[in-house]
Amino acid sequence: MKLNIYELKIYHIENASQEAMLDSYLEKAYLPAAHKQGIPSVGVFKPITSQADAGKKIYVLTPFKSMRKFLMMEAKLIKDQTYQVAGAAYIQAAFNTPPYKRVETSVLQAMTGQPKFIKSNLTGPKKDRIYEYRSYEGATERLYKQKVKMFNSGEMDIFTRLEFNPIFYAETIVGANMPNLVYMTTHENFEKREANWKFFVEDYKWIEMKNMEEYKNTVSKNDTRLLYPTDYSDF
Repeated sequence: MKLNIYELKIYHIENASQEAMLDSYLEKAYLPAAHKQGIPSVGVFKPITSQADAGKKIYVLTPFKSMRKFLMMEAKLIKDQTYQVAGAAYIQAAFNTPPYKRVETSVLQAMTGQPKFIKSNLTGPKKDRIYEYRSYEGATERLYKQKVKMFNSGEMDIFTRLEFNPIFYAETIVGANMPNLVYMTTHENFEKREANWKFFVEDYKWIEMKNMEEYKNTVSKNDTRLLYPTDYSDF
């Protein structure tokens, strides 16, 4: 079974000028170049206003069909003259006017329960949508693997049945806070997101699973980020 590879870049920014430069680069250079390489959908997200990091981060999710495709991308970007010209302001930025403070990158591998990226089918206004990105850390590798098993054995099915519109589920293979798994679900708006989670915690199958001995204490930390897609995001 071929599993998708995901690159998640989180750009840490300090001001509106950096945000504008990144938006221009991503919209006019990076996304078109990714499309040229056969990547139909790249997601670009920002924290909603209620989040502590609102205005301070930009999330970029790029799905790849294989690790080979991921490893080849940078070399292809260097040779892509259209990309180099369109992204010149970002690529050639001076040391004293950088387009970001730092970039945090993770490489993720899809879980077997959902081996491929699924594009959101939401149709409401992008500005109202909630893309929920979660990271579940495990206290040990053994407990972490049990949480992965829990997702593959039924937890994903609950999310699908309750219409959480899951984009991906993945294990972090390179990144911070390991061992951890990450996933992203989507909701038409904040109210829908709140209602969905209410249904989830009351769901008979979830109650059954969480009380199983093998799945107890499998998550030591839950890091939840609420995001919305930019106008130019592919999903």
